[in-house]
Amino acid sequence: MTCSLPAAAGIGFKPEHFAAIRETRHGLGFFEVHAENYMGEGGRPHAQLAALRADHALSVHGVGLSIGGAEPLDRDHLARLARLLARYEPESFSEHLAWSSHGGEFLNDLLPLPYTDETLATVCAHIDEVQAVLGRRMLLENPSTYVEFTQSTWAETDFLREIARRTGCGLLLDVNNVHVACTNRRADPRAYLAAFPLEHVGEIHLGGHEAEMLPGGPLLIDAHGSPVADPVWDLCAQVLARTGPLPVLIEWDNDLPDFATLLAEARAADRLIERSRHVLAS
Repeated sequence: MTCSLPAAAGIGFKPEHFAAIRETRHGLGFFEVHAENYMGEGGRPHAQLAALRADHALSVHGVGLSIGGAEPLDRDHLARLARLLARYEPESFSEHLAWSSHGGEFLNDLLPLPYTDETLATVCAHIDEVQAVLGRRMLLENPSTYVEFTQSTWAETDFLREIARRTGCGLLLDVNNVHVACTNRRADPRAYLAAFPLEHVGEIHLGGHEAEMLPGGPLLIDAHGSPVADPVWDLCAQVLARTGPLPVLIEWDNDLPDFATLLAEARAADRLIERSRHVLAS
């Protein structure tokens, strides 16, 4: 099954905002939820999500499949995910190019991978399995990274392009992750995006980050607890000028603001999307 989100701004749904969402004529294109928050069978979370799904497009974003892990995928987790997606039939499902479990233990983090032929084969096999079980095309998100592996033999952009070619999956381009990772590696995010396989992108993520000044320069942390920074807005505008309109999600998971603040961020994203329509038409 291939579905797609509307080319508009969306936000990550938080239960604290449920009443405001229902009472506001917000005009948002979609909402996104983390799959692992809805793997129970019922209760208030599902009552709210069902009400939300009845009126809005939905993106489900996973954080627990450990796509890049060396061990086999957790079949129980994958089965719960399949039931969740069958229940709500979201327009999009995405996961991360990362690993997060080992020896049956979940590490509650999205950890980086060396970009080698061996890792590539593992990631592609896992994506093939996920897409077969779910019966749908998934999107894979580029990571925010803080280290590089000396054994890597692939550039990250080429690695993602090859994954998409081998598996047929799409890509989720997190522009904040690009800014964070390139700043931490002292690399040029514009050069990274110039090499990125934008033809496979089905969704964009934007979020906030924190900065710590070290003797060697800034260290950025992908914290999801603040407004989108100006350099990230600028990079997003450059991407949309090349791709045309795409779904753009505002991620804000920590130090949660009121709904009006999130809506203002989404309005700014909508303006960039609308501008990209005019660029294509000109």
